Amino acid sequence: MNEEVTNFIEKLGTPWQMELSNRLRDMVHQTIPMVEERIQYKKPHFLKNGHYAAVISPSKNAIAFMIMNAKGLEFPKGFEGPPERKWIKIKEGDTPDYTILSTLLTQATESLK
Repeated sequence: MNEEVTNFIEKLGTPWQMELSNRLRDMVHQTIPMVEERIQYKKPHFLKNGHYAAVISPSKNAIAFMIMNAKGLEFPKGFEGPPERKWIKIKEGDTPDYTILSTLLTQATESLK
């Protein structure tokens, strides 16, 4: 795992944001073997074979998890964004469904060769 991403997550404002970001990060690594991660545009980005796959985007009251290459996929209620990328804002106390997120991420990255 990338030390810059680790440091970024450790510096988030609240414990729940740190815990959520670490769980999302772990889910990405379990979903995409050999995923590359880096800080870009001041946020953790995850790449598969050099192509953007996901982004963790913190704000004051939420963590947004963005899935790239989303065009043509069916997303459940709660996701926002244009066809090519979708995100869900997760707030303190929310319980994200990591299985659904992992499935969507798998579907979105299948074609990234």
